[in-house]
Amino acid sequence: MSFEQASLLILLLAMLILFSLDRIRIEVVSIAGLLGGYALGLYPAEQIFTGFASPVVITVVEILLIVQVLARARLFDSVAARFAAARPGDFTVIAGTSALAGFMSIFMNNIGAFAITLPVALRLGTVLTIPRRQLVMPVSFAALLGGLVSLIGTPANLLVSDALAKATGTGFHFFDFAYVGLPVAIAGILLIAFRVQRLFPEPDETPVKISPAARRIVVERRIPDVSPLIGVRLSDCPVRFGIKPHALIRGDSFVFGPLDQSVIEPGDVLLAEGADTVFAGLAATQALIADAHPHGLQPDFTRVEAVVMPESTLVGSRVRSLEVFHHRGIAVTALSMRAPRIEGRFLDLQLSIGDILTLEGPRIAIGEALEESECLPLASTAPSEPAPLLSWRPFALFACGVAASAAGLRPDVAFAGVVLVLALLNHLNIRQAMADLNWPIIIMLAAMIPIGQAVASTGAAETIAGWLSLVVPITHPLSGIALILFLAMALTPFVNNATVAIILAPIALEFAKAGRHTPDAYLIAVAAGASLDFLTPFGHHNNTLAMGIGGYRFRDFLRAGWPLAVTTYGLALLLTGLFWL
Repeated sequence: MSFEQASLLILLLAMLILFSLDRIRIEVVSIAGLLGGYALGLYPAEQIFTGFASPVVITVVEILLIVQVLARARLFDSVAARFAAARPGDFTVIAGTSALAGFMSIFMNNIGAFAITLPVALRLGTVLTIPRRQLVMPVSFAALLGGLVSLIGTPANLLVSDALAKATGTGFHFFDFAYVGLPVAIAGILLIAFRVQRLFPEPDETPVKISPAARRIVVERRIPDVSPLIGVRLSDCPVRFGIKPHALIRGDSFVFGPLDQSVIEPGDVLLAEGADTVFAGLAATQALIADAHPHGLQPDFTRVEAVVMPESTLVGSRVRSLEVFHHRGIAVTALSMRAPRIEGRFLDLQLSIGDILTLEGPRIAIGEALEESECLPLASTAPSEPAPLLSWRPFALFACGVAASAAGLRPDVAFAGVVLVLALLNHLNIRQAMADLNWPIIIMLAAMIPIGQAVASTGAAETIAGWLSLVVPITHPLSGIALILFLAMALTPFVNNATVAIILAPIALEFAKAGRHTPDAYLIAVAAGASLDFLTPFGHHNNTLAMGIGGYRFRDFLRAGWPLAVTTYGLALLLTGLFWL
């Protein structure tokens, strides 16, 4: 192995570790890796930023711009209302909303499909008394599965098509992925819709209205003079009141000492964690009270839950520094967090992707703040419906772009035309939309492309393919495809699927070359495996958001995901061998 090959593998390993730890922003890791590759001599200076001009990156940007318009069109609100009026069964609702997410994901990025479908699912769940935990995870998984079907369903598909075009002169057609992806998506959606009802059963079997599953939140509340908590030791709070205390503040100072020696007094402030339903009960009995909100008596006062999206400007901020809310008179009253450690006071808590804020304040101000900060509202007063023409026209234009791409026009050219027409019809403000893009993901994708190309140009792909040939018999293509598919599924729970495709595509090409097989099947396996991410909440942003919104634990993804992973692996391998060998 040469110095270039060894240094490249070490660089990739270091980047994969940093990606999986999620301690440093992904765009920072990507740019550092890009410059590190240049410093190691893996590519010349003129190739450092070629990824930003890649058709793959341009297509992703165009899809994200179009999704912003489709999300505002609110086409599926009327579909949700009619669906709810029919009063279908729980399985029908879960499978139906999941199928909607999967269908949307065929034509847009996974996060966009999840964000558009989630409010529909939550509204149906509230009306039909279906627990939230039975809806959120299937919608997230379905959005990942739908991306398997088309060329633009996920960046991984675009990347492997680009790799095939560079290797053979012709990339995949728009629906080439559907031979494997469509049956896998249908089977996966039906399986997860069936399993969640048994994994997350309803908390009450009586026919009365059932609220969504309780979510653990962190709050800071005052102890009134009539509170039953007065005189209670902090160590007794979990058993007697169902809350976990994190800090007790008396005056302006923390009360330090062992929990069994710290006693609650009138006027103290308690920072505690527990189920939202428990805190609601404590508030109703005046055991804990929140500070009065100045807008609480005004007619437009409302309470909204909102999730911190991956592209949100709030990621990494502390509650005390959220001026986007504070200067509009909006209070952050509770927080559902992913962070395992809680230190300091409520205002010192730091936000991360998937955290859920409970906001109180003027309805219009909250809507403006959420739009500015790129947070997704989960419960709010619905805005006025747009005119039917405005709801349908963006979808019709997008369908034209899909049809043009399926007919053979380059996707970046086809969707550039859609963006242009949307802008001319005043559906899209390009300047504002560009500012609202998920730039960390775009920068990561563009920065990783030269590094991925170096895997092939340095001979590292050929070396790794040689190692793999010692593990499996390369004379039988199905064995090689099984290994490539397994590697992709093993990597994607820890890093994003685009990175998996960039790294494995040149290795798959070399593996096919060594066995003298067609590369198409190997690249299809890479694309499929990169999107079959069901085992962890941090491999894909959809799962991260689902964990916070649905109140899941890490083990819930393992319980729900392993049968889905095993089933989709076997089905994808079978279909790849059937259609592509």
